Amino acid sequence: MNFRELFITALMALRGNLLRTLLTMLGIVIGIASVILIISLGDGATKVITREIEGFGTNKVIIFPGSFQDGSYATIKTLTIDDAKALMAHASDYNITNLSPIVNYSGSISGNGETISTSVTGVAESYISMQNSELAEGEFLGEEDINGYARVAVVGPKVVSDLFGEDADVIGKSIKIDKRSFRIVGVTAPKESIDRPPPDQLVYVPYTTMMKMILGQFHLQGILIQVNNSDLVDDTINKISLFLRDRHNLEPSQKNDFSIQSSKDLLNTLGTVTGLLTGLLAGIAGISLLVGGIGIMNIMLVTVTERTKEIGLLKAIGARKRDILTQFLIESVVLTLVGGAIGMTMGILFSFLITSVAKIPFIISPVSLLLAVGVSSGVGIVFGIYPASRAAKLSPIDALRHE
Repeated sequence: MNFRELFITALMALRGNLLRTLLTMLGIVIGIASVILIISLGDGATKVITREIEGFGTNKVIIFPGSFQDGSYATIKTLTIDDAKALMAHASDYNITNLSPIVNYSGSISGNGETISTSVTGVAESYISMQNSELAEGEFLGEEDINGYARVAVVGPKVVSDLFGEDADVIGKSIKIDKRSFRIVGVTAPKESIDRPPPDQLVYVPYTTMMKMILGQFHLQGILIQVNNSDLVDDTINKISLFLRDRHNLEPSQKNDFSIQSSKDLLNTLGTVTGLLTGLLAGIAGISLLVGGIGIMNIMLVTVTERTKEIGLLKAIGARKRDILTQFLIESVVLTLVGGAIGMTMGILFSFLITSVAKIPFIISPVSLLLAVGVSSGVGIVFGIYPASRAAKLSPIDALRHE
C-alpha cells in the first residue's frame, strides 16, 4: 500500500466515528489554545509595561529610604531633604541633570462642593520635565513656590472633571487638601499610564509645603534623579550609594539604610517576572496537552481492539507490518494536527478579543505558532506509536479469529 492509500484509509476511519474523533481532539484543542493565549497575553502585557518604563526614561534613578524589597521604605525615615540638597550640590560629580524630592499624601480633597479621594504628591519644579509630562493649561510649580512654601497645586484632568465638571476653567480656583486651601495654577495634559493611581487623578504641590503644612515631617519618601546619560546610570548609582553611606555614618559591616533603583533595574525585573509567569502558566496549559495525548493513546488502543479483524484482513491481502504501523500513526497525527489547527485558531481569536477589551497590544509570536504545530505533531507521534505498534504486531490469523 502506498502512502496515499494509507492516508485516505486513515481519514475514512476517523470520519467513520466523527463524534469520538472530535471528543478525542478536545484536549489538544484546549491545550494549544491555552498556550497561544497565555503567550500572547504575556507578550502584550510585557510590551505595555516596557513602554511605560521606557517612557519614564532609562536615565532615571529613584532613591528610597530603607529597603524597597521588604517594604520598609514606607516606614523608615532615613532619607531627608538635606540628603537631596547635598546630592544636588554634587550634581556635576554624579552626572545629575535634575533632582526632585518626593513626599506623598493620600486622602480627601474637595472643591466646588465635591469631595474625592486621591493622592497628592509633593515635588520640585523639575518634576514635570523629568516625567516627560505636559501641561494642558496654566503653569507648573516654580522655584519661588518651593522656597516660599506656597499653597498652590497642579491637578490632573480627572480631578478637574470630578470636582468642577468636564472642561471647566479651574485656573485660579481653590481646592482643599487636608482642610487647607490651595490655589490651582495648572492642569496636566491627559496621559495614559498603567500607574495606580493614574497621573490624570493626581495632584502636585510643592514638597516644602507638603512636608511643613500637611504631613508635618522632615523625611522624604523618595528622591527622583535624572542622569545626563543613560550609560552612566550604574556609575551614578555607585557614587550615590557611597555618598549616602558616608552621610549616614554607616559602618562597612552595616547594610544600606536606603535603596536605589533605576528604570533599567525595573526592565530587568519585569523581564524575569513576566518570563517566569508566562512559563509557569504555559506549563500548566501544557498539562492539557499531556492529558489530550493520553486520551488519544487510549482511544487509539480502543480503535485497535475494535478493528482487529480489519487489521487481519489487511495483512491477509498483503499489507505489511510497516503499512499497518503507518496507517495508525497517520490517524494519530491527523487527530493532533487538526486539533492543533483548531486550537491555534481559537487561541488567536480569544487573544484578539481579550486584548481588545483589556486595551493591550495584540501580539502573536511566530514561536508560539511553531510551538503549537510542533507539539501537536509530537504528541500525535509519541502517543500514537504504542497503539500503532500494537496493531502492526497482530498476527493475521489471530486477528481474523478475533470476536
